[in-house]
Amino acid sequence: MHIFTTICSLSTVVFIAISCSDKSLDAQQVIDKSIEAYGGIQLYTSDIEFDFRDKHYRSYTNWDEMSYERMFEDDSLGDVHDVLNNDGFTRTVNGRVVELDEEWTGKYSQSVNSVIYFFRIPFNLNDAAVNKELLPDATIRGKEYYKVRILFDQEDGGEDYQDHFIYWVHKETFIIDYFAYSYSTDGGGKRFREMINIRDINGLKVVDYINYEPKNVNTSLEDFDTYFEQSGMEELSRIENQKIVVKYL
Repeated sequence: MHIFTTICSLSTVVFIAISCSDKSLDAQQVIDKSIEAYGGIQLYTSDIEFDFRDKHYRSYTNWDEMSYERMFEDDSLGDVHDVLNNDGFTRTVNGRVVELDEEWTGKYSQSVNSVIYFFRIPFNLNDAAVNKELLPDATIRGKEYYKVRILFDQEDGGEDYQDHFIYWVHKETFIIDYFAYSYSTDGGGKRFREMINIRDINGLKVVDYINYEPKNVNTSLEDFDTYFEQSGMEELSRIENQKIVVKYL
């Protein structure tokens, strides 16, 4: 999910002072205000650990220095420790580095990266390869939202540069109550997520999600808000993070 080929620099996360009314915000300003609402730039120098399903994850970020880790016990292999950082990907099993071919390196890197990418939303939306576009405002369940389309440059956009995201940002709280995305890996598909269980952990807004897929796969991502209100989504799973610890460097 683009993180290690679009590492943000200090210049990309300096927030613009906004003197105009919310009605005149552009896409960049909406994302900047969302990042502030979730905890601000302190998260770019942080050390976060959490459990997702049966695995333990760690996200270490010190501006351009990044390391994502996944740790779990496999019944057949033993203790597995995956590390994805600026130097690449390494898998260690029972304390020994495992030699992997390009295909498996890519698969394991993607699986580690995707979990932490979604956990870190919206802090990755100022990465260098991200292109933002403000779409017409939307209303979902009587609440008003900014609607932001995210596309990626091919250069520095990672293997998933063709992914396409839409974020619905609440016009008062600037929390992302909903987002949708299309992806091309593993046969491709579209997903819609609804935010649930928001809480504050040491200054970081942490959320879980209900994960949906459209009943009609031909529905445009931009129309998912309307389609959701028309009961056009089927629940697939719950994205629930547990045992979260947030520290700052």
